[in-house]
Amino acid sequence: MTKQLYGYRRENGDVGIRNHVIILPVDDISNTACEAVARNIQGVMSLPHAYGRLQYGKDLELHFRTMIGTGSNANVAAVIVIGIEPNWTKVIADGIAKTGKPVASFSIEGTGDLEIIRQASWKAKEFVQWASELQREPIELRELKVSIKCGESDTTTGLGSCPTVGQAVDRLVDAGATVFFGETSELTGGEHLIADRCATSEVRNKFMSIYDDYITEIKSQGVDLLGSQPTQGNIAGGLSTIEEKALGNIEKTGCKPVIGALEPGEMPQNGPGLYFMDTSSAAAECITLMAAGGAVLHFFPTGQGNIIGNPIEPVIKVTANPKTVNTMSEHIDVDCSGLLSREINLTEAGDLLMDYLCRVVNGRLTAAEALGHKEFVMTKLYRSA
Repeated sequence: MTKQLYGYRRENGDVGIRNHVIILPVDDISNTACEAVARNIQGVMSLPHAYGRLQYGKDLELHFRTMIGTGSNANVAAVIVIGIEPNWTKVIADGIAKTGKPVASFSIEGTGDLEIIRQASWKAKEFVQWASELQREPIELRELKVSIKCGESDTTTGLGSCPTVGQAVDRLVDAGATVFFGETSELTGGEHLIADRCATSEVRNKFMSIYDDYITEIKSQGVDLLGSQPTQGNIAGGLSTIEEKALGNIEKTGCKPVIGALEPGEMPQNGPGLYFMDTSSAAAECITLMAAGGAVLHFFPTGQGNIIGNPIEPVIKVTANPKTVNTMSEHIDVDCSGLLSREINLTEAGDLLMDYLCRVVNGRLTAAEALGHKEFVMTKLYRSA
């Protein structure tokens, strides 16, 4: 691949492919103020969500990690943090500020919405005008962090779109880039294949501990996952068991060693390579966590058609299902259905996806971006206190 890539180099050296200014609510009751600021100032984006009050323990740690990671993502140029109370607001703003990017924080308690909206709007105007002058510069493929997840899978996913993504993953890792995969539940029946690819016994033990904890949690509920895993849509598409779904899912991870096992939303510490991240298989939750871990671009193979997007991480949809290409064409970025009709081979399908990656890195909007899909969904572990 010889095409020159261009991106935004942030203050800490990380590379982004978008240049967002975001208004980040610490908690659910600060959403209204954040959305008001976004209405006042063009070019800023609010990320409302449902949580952030009376959380504790690992749940609170995950909340902070996701908030700080979202603001720290290299696709974000500057951040305004708004919360009801000052302490948690400061924790998140200070965490993001470690990247060196511009951050401002405001707490509503003792001041009220109207005054905070006024103050934050002035700061948002300053940030968005500053960000508008930032310029793309040449970057290398190795500097990218990419995440992967599939959705609305069917038989064509394991046969076509997931292997196509696996081709791209191997090329990215060979180039020195970083790739995340997750979907802990959707490895069931194939978890040993991932364990066998772990680069060290330490990584293997951590991966298996995460996976075994998931199995223990499911068993403790005394439930049958059929209908949730596989979903009703998966079953209609020909995937009758979780094992069938898992084997297709694992195709998209390529063949490279797994060099780390990450907690949800955790940023990698072992350098470039392929990482497992413990995530839900729910698309919006998974991509939100991977963006918090630093991913700036997402590959999303789909069979029957999934419409998911993310506000800060562009999502590239890939399908090998000719019916989906025809009925949901507005959602599809890369059509690799030629694999099933034998018009192209897997290497050529990988070429198509890598070419599209270059175009999106250099500024082309994905289908989800053009359609306004900005699904941002926090993961919550426990009931609130």
